[in-house]
Amino acid sequence: MSELQINTTQNVKINFTASGVGERLMAFIIDMLIKIGYITILNMSLGAFQDMDQWSQIGINTLLGLPVVFYTLVLEALLEGQTLGKKVMKIKVVKIDGYQASLADYVVRWFFRIVDIYIFGLGFFVILFSKRSQRLGDMAAGTSVILLKDKVNISHTILEHLTDDYKPTYPTVIKL
Repeated sequence: MSELQINTTQNVKINFTASGVGERLMAFIIDMLIKIGYITILNMSLGAFQDMDQWSQIGINTLLGLPVVFYTLVLEALLEGQTLGKKVMKIKVVKIDGYQASLADYVVRWFFRIVDIYIFGLGFFVILFSKRSQRLGDMAAGTSVILLKDKVNISHTILEHLTDDYKPTYPTVIKL
């Protein structure tokens, strides 16, 4: 996994860990399972519309299928860069420049899904070989997907075991 450094408008550098292919793939699978579940429930409940003509059934199927088409775009816009799969995997879409991604950025990412995901899984290989773990849609939108998990262990806390003869030192106090 690569480190991603975002320089904010206040000139503060924030380090994030870019999400790897595994987390992104699992989030995609979770989102696909949600979409498949929706379509399955929809198909079971559409039995009431069997007595309609063919064009009416196509129209209703198209209208009720729109949530599947716009699932990623709408949820990323409403949940600030996360779909339900990304929430479960604790990953999020952010702008490279430190700002919150805009609706236009999400639209660009969503549009490039056609190339990244549905054409030979090209995005998978682009993520593997790009410096910031970005797919083509991320590169075009100026975004990246980061991990929200903190990798904190017991040595990072106050509960670290210290010896009885430990003496704290403050070497940088001279600079103050």
